[in-house]
Amino acid sequence: MTVTVLAILETDFKPDLSLGKIMNERLKIAAADLQDIYLQPLHSLGQRSDDVVVYISYNPKYKIRWRVVNDVSEDIDNFVSQICGNLGYLHWKTAAINIFKGNE
Repeated sequence: MTVTVLAILETDFKPDLSLGKIMNERLKIAAADLQDIYLQPLHSLGQRSDDVVVYISYNPKYKIRWRVVNDVSEDIDNFVSQICGNLGYLHWKTAAINIFKGNE
């Protein structure tokens, strides 16, 4: 199984420029750690053509939030939920998927 974690740097709020730079670096590191360390056990599950894609971003209170953006089994979703919950990340609840504002 292929595991991909993407850091979504665009948010619906605008932090101070220097704070935004630090937040983005922290988010990139969190995405890499989640993909390469914490979700590593998923690589041995399922078929080679299966994949799981996780988006992480910040909420307006500067907490990391996550969501699985593709169709996966309930077991995979529960595993990702448990790992992200243990890391203190919040579940990213939204009615629409893949809606991001461009440069405005």
